[in-house]
Amino acid sequence: MSKKIKPLLIVTFLSFFFMIGQDIEKHAPKGFDEAKSSIEKGKIDSISYPSKTVGTDRKALIYTPPGFTKSKRYPVLYLLHGIGGDEKEWLKNGAPAVILDNLYAEGKLEPMIVVMPNGRAMKDDRAVGNIFAEDKVAAFATFEEDLLNDLMPYVEKKFKVYKDKEHRAVAGLSMGGGQTLNFGLGNLDTFSWVGAFSSAPNTKIPEQLLPNPEKAKELKVLWISCGDADGLMPFSKRTSNYLNEYEVPHIFYVEPGGHDFEVWKNDLYMFSQLLFKPVNASLFNKYSVLGLPASTNVRRSSYPQILPDKRVIFKTKAPDAKELQIDLGKKYDMVKDDEGFWTVTTDSITEGFHYYSLIIDGVAVADPASESFYGMGRMASGIEIPFKGDGYYSLKDVPHGDIRINKYYSEASRSWREMYVYTPPGYDGSTGNYPVLYLLHGGGEDQRGWAQQGKTHLILDNLIAENQAKPMIIAMLDGNVSSGGLAGFNENSLKAFENELKQGAIPFLENKYRVKTDADSRALAGLSMGGLQTLYAGIQNTDMFSYLGVFSSGWFANNDELSGPQYAFMKVHAEKINSNLNRFFISMGGKEDIAYQNCQVMMKKFDEMGIKYEYSEYPGGHTWPVWRHDLYTFAQLLFKE
Repeated sequence: MSKKIKPLLIVTFLSFFFMIGQDIEKHAPKGFDEAKSSIEKGKIDSISYPSKTVGTDRKALIYTPPGFTKSKRYPVLYLLHGIGGDEKEWLKNGAPAVILDNLYAEGKLEPMIVVMPNGRAMKDDRAVGNIFAEDKVAAFATFEEDLLNDLMPYVEKKFKVYKDKEHRAVAGLSMGGGQTLNFGLGNLDTFSWVGAFSSAPNTKIPEQLLPNPEKAKELKVLWISCGDADGLMPFSKRTSNYLNEYEVPHIFYVEPGGHDFEVWKNDLYMFSQLLFKPVNASLFNKYSVLGLPASTNVRRSSYPQILPDKRVIFKTKAPDAKELQIDLGKKYDMVKDDEGFWTVTTDSITEGFHYYSLIIDGVAVADPASESFYGMGRMASGIEIPFKGDGYYSLKDVPHGDIRINKYYSEASRSWREMYVYTPPGYDGSTGNYPVLYLLHGGGEDQRGWAQQGKTHLILDNLIAENQAKPMIIAMLDGNVSSGGLAGFNENSLKAFENELKQGAIPFLENKYRVKTDADSRALAGLSMGGLQTLYAGIQNTDMFSYLGVFSSGWFANNDELSGPQYAFMKVHAEKINSNLNRFFISMGGKEDIAYQNCQVMMKKFDEMGIKYEYSEYPGGHTWPVWRHDLYTFAQLLFKE
């Protein structure tokens, strides 16, 4: 018995191994839609079926594959047209028989029957007159009942086909793409293969499409595609985003082109090859030809593009340059084409915000296609990589506060300075006073960091709308009072910042804004260099601040000249610190955070001194995704005791 089983197991394993390692065909080759005289052909016929839904006989086209025989049972693909078409639209414009015949000849397709119905379920279902008339548009929704209760039973009675969901697929273009998502995801016990090409506005919003996303994980393949120049892209993108949020496996395929049959023929070529055979869901995010422009691109810039697997395509024109690289922490060499465009595709990039630069013939510059941000001690480009869980700083339909830019003269530094101030929703229409969080950036950044890279306003808007945080004012200060970074960082620079905070920033804010001025209504927090400033100014002044937040920071373990006096002060004043602070919050970006070891040493010393604190970790290292999450967590702790 075992001798018979082993070869079968080996064959199964090798088949699976091949499926895992195979190269993915990403686009139809030239000539895929041209008829070949030397191959066996399928056949297209017209059928008529009685529709109780519409109250009349209705027509559809049916494709049977090469070598079709009535003695064999087949799976079925229902292929839907657009708003201006009918059952013949695919035949007239999409060459479905030619595409499928060629795929069969190459051994790339499972034998199947393809049904092309008229998706306008009304007695006069011709594509004439005003095709956007209310009754004609409504008929596309009515077709769901016609499909399920009339057409499918007819096909399953007249043809030898499988009647289970594993052998049923539905796909369509434009209006039919919307129908595909509506009907396919609305009837998950009926279809296991769903392919939406350039879905139109008839597509239901994601929450209505899939109120129970877990159920959609039973699908064999969920394919969503759209041309990069198609104005209907937002409907496909919002559906894919929702699926990503709930970890529903699917292929989001972005291809060159607009809203036309050049795109849809390629979609049929690609999608049909996946049907009614084993698929490897781990490869789903590898199919897309193109990515989507990053949200951090300047207006109308197509690149950089983010692919579904989080690789990034960079493309820029510099015909006279000799060498171009992208510096994204790791340097990537770009390749020039005959038109002077340089391109490169990176490895997969981790979530959230990243600084990057173009290096042109050895000179690092900001990418003109991207928004620029002050970081790394200069203006640099930035790219935002979306990820599951980034909704807490997304723009939502909630009341929004404001970020206000303020110039003020500081008595501490005898100079003009700038701070960014977040005021919560309803501030201008109220008369009450608000608590304040003073928020500090890291080295190489300035007061713009938390407002731009940090998404502070969106984080607080969403938290306040959900009653997860108290309405508060946030003062985002410029912490650069000496070198603007950690170079030469010592106690004198910390004292200079403390003076600026107490003699410049706080007096200005309390004079200009309606804020509470007691210690229980003040918080101080900062990241990296700003975390050290928080440790110094906050601990030295617990009579002014009752909440401290230290993100990705800690007193230097190998610099006793700086750190020693701080620990000595805390040891003497441990009881006062514990008594005055309502929250002492310390957070790190995991072991990969460059400040991790310093922080661990510092917290051990706190434990020895009896200093009370709470500790949190969020993976991601010394990066803005971590610090956004730190603010999200810390803000929920403030001003509630």
